[in-house]
Amino acid sequence: MRNLKLLKSLRSSELQGPGSPQCLAVRADTGSLLVASHYSITEYDPRTGQVVSEASLTAEGFLPEDGSGMVVGLQDLAELESACLGTAGGDVVLFNFNTCQLECVGSVDSGLTSMTWSPDEELVVLTTGQETIIMMTKDFEPITEVGIHQDDFGEGKFITVGWGKKETQFHGSEGKQAAQRKTQEVQPAAAWDDRTPRVTWRGDGQLFAVSAVCLQTGARKVRVWNREGVLQATSEPINGLEQALCWKPSGNLIASTQRHPNKHSVVFMEKNGLLHGDFTLPFSKDQAKVKDLLWNSDSTVLAVWLEDMTAGEDEQVNTSIQLWVVGNYHWYLKQSLDFGRDSQKAPVCVCWDPERPLRLHVVTRSWISITYDWGWTTGRSPGLDATDNANVAVIDGDKILVTNFRQCVVPPPMCSFELQLTSPVNQVTFLCQPQRTNQLAALTSDGQISVYSQDLGEQVDKTADGFRTMSRPLVLQKTLRVALLQEQPLALRHLLWLEDELFVCVSSGLLPTSSTLLMLHPAHDADDTLSVRSEIEVDGVVVSMIHCSQTGTVALQLEDGRIRRLCWDRPEPSVEDWRDSSGCAINFPVPCVQTALGSISGEEYLFGLTDRSHLYAGDTELASNISSFAVCNDFLLITTHSHTCRCLQLSVLSVKGLQAALASDGGQNDETLRRVERGSRIVTVVPQDTRVILQMPRGNLETVHHRSLVLAQLRKWLDSLRFRDSFECMRKLRINLNLIYDHNPKIFLENMETFITQLNSISHINLFLTELKEEDTTGTMYPRPECSPAQAQPVSGQKKVDVVCDALRSAMESMDPNKFFLSILTTHVKKTVPELEVALQKVHELRVNPPDAPGAVSAEEALKYLLFLVNVNDLYEHSLGTYDFDLVLMVAEKSQKDPKEYLPFLNMLKNLEPNYQRYTIDKHLKRYRKALHHLSKCGEEHFREALLLVKEQKLYSEALRLYTTDGAHYKALSCAYAEHLMEQQQAEQAGLLLWRCGEPAGALQAFASSSSWRNAICAAQQIPLPPDQLALLARDLAEKLTEQRRYSEAALLLDQYAKDCEEAILALVTGSVWEEALRLIYMHNRQDITETNLKPALLEAFSTQTAFLEAQVATFTRHRTRLAVVREQKEKARLDMLDEDGPDCPDAELYSEASSVMTGSKYSHSNSRISSRSSKNRRKAERKKLSLKEGSPMEDRALMYALGEILTTVDKMREEVHSALKALVLFQFDKQAEKLQLAYDDALQTMEAAVPEVWPEGLQNSQAPLTGPNSTANSIMASFQQQQRPAASQAAEVMMPPKMRNGVKWKLAILM
Repeated sequence: MRNLKLLKSLRSSELQGPGSPQCLAVRADTGSLLVASHYSITEYDPRTGQVVSEASLTAEGFLPEDGSGMVVGLQDLAELESACLGTAGGDVVLFNFNTCQLECVGSVDSGLTSMTWSPDEELVVLTTGQETIIMMTKDFEPITEVGIHQDDFGEGKFITVGWGKKETQFHGSEGKQAAQRKTQEVQPAAAWDDRTPRVTWRGDGQLFAVSAVCLQTGARKVRVWNREGVLQATSEPINGLEQALCWKPSGNLIASTQRHPNKHSVVFMEKNGLLHGDFTLPFSKDQAKVKDLLWNSDSTVLAVWLEDMTAGEDEQVNTSIQLWVVGNYHWYLKQSLDFGRDSQKAPVCVCWDPERPLRLHVVTRSWISITYDWGWTTGRSPGLDATDNANVAVIDGDKILVTNFRQCVVPPPMCSFELQLTSPVNQVTFLCQPQRTNQLAALTSDGQISVYSQDLGEQVDKTADGFRTMSRPLVLQKTLRVALLQEQPLALRHLLWLEDELFVCVSSGLLPTSSTLLMLHPAHDADDTLSVRSEIEVDGVVVSMIHCSQTGTVALQLEDGRIRRLCWDRPEPSVEDWRDSSGCAINFPVPCVQTALGSISGEEYLFGLTDRSHLYAGDTELASNISSFAVCNDFLLITTHSHTCRCLQLSVLSVKGLQAALASDGGQNDETLRRVERGSRIVTVVPQDTRVILQMPRGNLETVHHRSLVLAQLRKWLDSLRFRDSFECMRKLRINLNLIYDHNPKIFLENMETFITQLNSISHINLFLTELKEEDTTGTMYPRPECSPAQAQPVSGQKKVDVVCDALRSAMESMDPNKFFLSILTTHVKKTVPELEVALQKVHELRVNPPDAPGAVSAEEALKYLLFLVNVNDLYEHSLGTYDFDLVLMVAEKSQKDPKEYLPFLNMLKNLEPNYQRYTIDKHLKRYRKALHHLSKCGEEHFREALLLVKEQKLYSEALRLYTTDGAHYKALSCAYAEHLMEQQQAEQAGLLLWRCGEPAGALQAFASSSSWRNAICAAQQIPLPPDQLALLARDLAEKLTEQRRYSEAALLLDQYAKDCEEAILALVTGSVWEEALRLIYMHNRQDITETNLKPALLEAFSTQTAFLEAQVATFTRHRTRLAVVREQKEKARLDMLDEDGPDCPDAELYSEASSVMTGSKYSHSNSRISSRSSKNRRKAERKKLSLKEGSPMEDRALMYALGEILTTVDKMREEVHSALKALVLFQFDKQAEKLQLAYDDALQTMEAAVPEVWPEGLQNSQAPLTGPNSTANSIMASFQQQQRPAASQAAEVMMPPKMRNGVKWKLAILM
């Protein structure tokens, strides 16, 4: 739905010469024009108006001096820095740009009728006067010469397999009459046909087509040849085929023209010569002739060069050029250039620029060159309020196709309505005044402006056929003539309609590098004429002019990217530099083909999109992969070449924020980003709405509701308490309804009745309730904009679903409980813990006391709805749990249950005692705690059943609370509980239960098995046990404690209860409790044990500790040395990798960890595939990874782990060494004490000094995952894997040094 808009035109009249131009070519490297005439060849730069080089063709004898000669072809050869031209006399001449010399490289005696070079400039095809084709290389070496007229079809001849005759085949829309239709004879070519061959190449240079007049029929026929000069195909006989021929550069179609009995068409052929589509030219059969067809370089525009068949009264013919574009299989006439009847102004040479696809070069008979630069634009209405219909106007010849996207989406080439004009349309503009942006003005090729406005006649709701009128079409209000001399077609461009009686447009300036702004007002003496009230000369060529209806700003862009501001609302209009808030001039770095005005954080910017897909805001580049953009209602919408559509709110972002947002890929719930179909472009955005209209490359439309626009609109509606509009929008666009509450919980709860009143629908309220969930959607699915503060939850400690359900239920019960009964039931069911019993009770009350209010819900309907919300079996069980058999029967009757299933069970229950009845129901529903509670009230006869229930369901604690502590039932339950605890290896707790319930013997056994010796002694003395049995018990307990290394407690039992002081002293000596052993020795006067047991044990402990310390220090030193070697190897491997891959290799940091690859290890990650299905396997695998084998993958971490274990073990010996030192000194073993103290002190100092080396500072930071702009996906993943190899706890232990307890005093000063 795009139009072709004239960006600029360059008219140059400095080029003059004898005769008239015959051929035109463009130098791709310089942009200058090559013009060949009857007398000379000239290189001319239209931008400077200077002749670069020139050579006479008559002086060298290539053309006759009388001007009767003809140049049949002209081509720029960039590689040779020359131009090649062919003359009708048969000469092929090279014109050197540097020396301005002519060189004849070949000659054909029979003369030449055409010369055409291949697109790659490797081959040239010449057609001769003898009706032959000569193909040569770029060095003018002949390849082949064949006749144009061939009897054979070519290599692509169709194969007939004999499946029926043509008369029996399907003929499509032509019908059966086509089978009997006789083949018409082909008519000869038209009289005006020049009968010379036409040659055209395919864009890839593999094929070329030749159109020539057949010698037998006199009609034109097209033949397709390949690069080797071999005929491929011949066209079918086409009656009325004309001389124009042009192969589409993209390669799929060959364009020509055909004259039908009732119309004139442009037809398309495939490479096999068969017709494939056409479109009709907008004039009658004999009105005009097509001189030529020209495709632009990207195959998007087809130029049709026309000339009238009959001369006017002045015996002059009218000449025009039409530009056609295809979209959705429809051909649109986008521009019509009418050159009038003056033969001197008529074009004689027309060509497209090879480098700029939308640049058209025209040279007239009077040597005037005109260069037109076109651009794509979408004619959309500029309004920002709800009155704007989001109109889009599409030019199609003398019609304007208008689509009202606010009311309907009509795919092109259809539209909402058509505006028929008298002349072809060149420009369309909408009125730039708020509330009136639907009015439209069109500038036609005859220089008139037609103004259209909405029909303000009588409003009719329905037409005669019963349809309702949704949008009223535009009607012609007036036609204005511009009182301005127009020397060339499209003298006016960039038309803007600023006010009712004010138009602004651009025309060429006094200099080629300037432009003139024209302010057009109605003339005083004629209302139908626009006169120029003021002219503003602009130093530069204006290529775009844009208006912002919100601020009234008009911005101009010059061809070099400079930006200017038009101050049009002053008494004396002027043009100023565009400046930012700091007063600095702002310009685009490069020219932009599409512009729009918008405000970023309150400051107005001009956005621009270049032909290279770069988007700018002033002089700042925002992104570089943009295919289209639009600014609407404070939002910037863009589509990218990565097939996404972004929507960003300009008021909350800075320029840098825009850059960052467009550079990011977007998160999972990024509302600004959505995927779109490949090649989508923005057509328009409906103002104050959520719809974005996109057009696909083929031409079809797609409407999307962008999430950013939707959420912004919803937030506005929710802030203004428009709950119904919000709900309908969210339901239609599948937005989670939780947003209604999450957006502002406090406001929602305060306006609960407003919400209910606006929805006014039970089903809508129920839908809202059923979608409620605990998740805060403003923090997950629909994050709040950065500028908006987060809304606090109004009720702390309560769940969201419960709060909303309670508030809604309270509001509905106060408004009309009968009307909203079903919704009230929903609030009970939807709560976090469903209140099914309450809901069932309300249904039961409704059944007992049905309301008389009109519209009230019956109990049957309510129950049926409840069954819809809840599973019928769950509802039946909950009704059974209410112990109300009427309610149970009511639910059962509505369910699909068979009465044989539930009636016998219910009858059995009715015959039971109430407590036992409830016990039976609760047990059936597996509510065992309630069942036990009811069973405890059933009396003595049911206690055994209660005890069995307690044992089965392990309800011991609940059961103990239900019975008195002094009863037999309590004791029985306590014994059962103790038995259960013994099975669970909790003997001490079992002993406590047995002891308190009066079972000391059982308690003694439980305490003894759990080594709770104090409680065991107490229980034994309560029994009481005889002294000999008590001593035996003490010895048994002491033996268990000794096994558990609890020597002090064992010694206490042996001394106080077994009365065996010697065994007690020996236990203390065994446990190295020297001071306590001495106390008992002197208390019982057994100094002999000192010599026999204590001193030898002390010396043995000294030897053991000294040897242990030496072994630990040796192991520590060995591991420390090996760790240094491993780290050195690792650093060397990293440096080697840097030497190979360069210093910028993003994976360099990955080798901070030792690996088998970099250290040359023979071990691999053998555990990398160990299953992670069990934590046991994971722990086992993690332990295996920390292997101390040399060269293992994680040897350095294993060494660090082992060093940490040694340090921790040695540090824990402080108290033990301190006690041993005191004992050694006491018994005058000073040398041993000094040796032990020195050894332990050396060990601690050695390990403490090694801590900075083994665990250097920042070691944990080096384990952070490697990320950054130079990282790859593989390097980041490898970094994460390196970081996550050990378990979390192991990683903490390995990377952090153990803490030493330097505060514990262990040394003896007397040994220093």
